[in-house]
Amino acid sequence: MSDLTKPAEALGGGATAPDPADLREQAAPRAAEIPQHAGRAQDAGAGVPHVLDNPGRASLTGPHAHFAERRGRVLRYPVDVSPWLALPDEPDADDWANVAALAGPGAEVPLLGFRGEVPEDWEITFHMEGVQLVDDGLAAAPDPEAVPLGPADVPEMLDLVARTRPGPFLPRTIELGTYLGIRRDGALIAMAGERLHPPGWTEISAVCTDPAFRGEGLATRLILAVAHGIRERGETPFLHTGAQNTSAIRLYESLGFRLRLRTAFLAARAPEHHTDGRAAVQVP
Repeated sequence: MSDLTKPAEALGGGATAPDPADLREQAAPRAAEIPQHAGRAQDAGAGVPHVLDNPGRASLTGPHAHFAERRGRVLRYPVDVSPWLALPDEPDADDWANVAALAGPGAEVPLLGFRGEVPEDWEITFHMEGVQLVDDGLAAAPDPEAVPLGPADVPEMLDLVARTRPGPFLPRTIELGTYLGIRRDGALIAMAGERLHPPGWTEISAVCTDPAFRGEGLATRLILAVAHGIRERGETPFLHTGAQNTSAIRLYESLGFRLRLRTAFLAARAPEHHTDGRAAVQVP
């Protein structure tokens, strides 16, 4: 089973649950706790798209344009940087043909926030409801124990991610932005960093803590430290997590994040032999 088909951590992306032991309550998931009205209308007029509605595309046509691999109107990151692929807001048959050509026959494609129709010859392999939260008064501050991480740290970062599964992190993901870590006795025990970068915004991602050091609030400290760096650039932090992860959502809100948008994490498998790409399968 690939990471794209595994729940919670895989396409939950973003920050997911920062550190379960940081939470004072471990409540069962209750989707009703997420306001049904949460959506783009909170940050824009009704019917007016917001830059965070399609953050992958906004990143690849904005600050991350130098990463963009393009075929027609479809954009993606290099496969060793990030798995995310960006569709137009309303893709047509030609766009799906270009997705299939970029991904390759039978490949799984992660589609962040997509709620349109998938062609009938594509197979939906993963679907999870998610939420997007934005800075609304974070007490962002540098952390004296946090150190910048660079290319030489990538092997340790990949090892920590493999053990904690905060979401996709690949050999070149570190190129997307600033990553901070905390070390004890020389070993990397916690980290957090930046991923999607729509104009004026930066996503906090890859928040994880070695299980042996959970309960010390390291993830919270790193989130606030990464947010501080984002704020220093005059930008606004945001993040994604699973809608069922209500304990983490409560923590994020207590830190100063505000729920902005109900979204979805989706993966679909390209056909082995592409046909006409006519849409027929509606994503929930």
